[in-house]
Amino acid sequence: MKETKPRINERHSKPFQVRLPGFVSDKEVGLGDVIKRATYAVGIKPCGGCERRAAALNRWMVFSGRR
Repeated sequence: MKETKPRINERHSKPFQVRLPGFVSDKEVGLGDVIKRATYAVGIKPCGGCERRAAALNRWMVFSGRR
């Protein structure tokens, strides 16, 4: 039987965590959520693909204010 490598979205690793004290509240904010808010602010309406992209980016990187 062939062994298959896990696909990228099937891996369960921790997202990269970037600390930005003073810019982010005490809770974590994902990169996808940041991009979603920025595009909404300039008037771009979200679609289904945007939600999938935001979820994938949130799994990849989060911003936090404290440890």
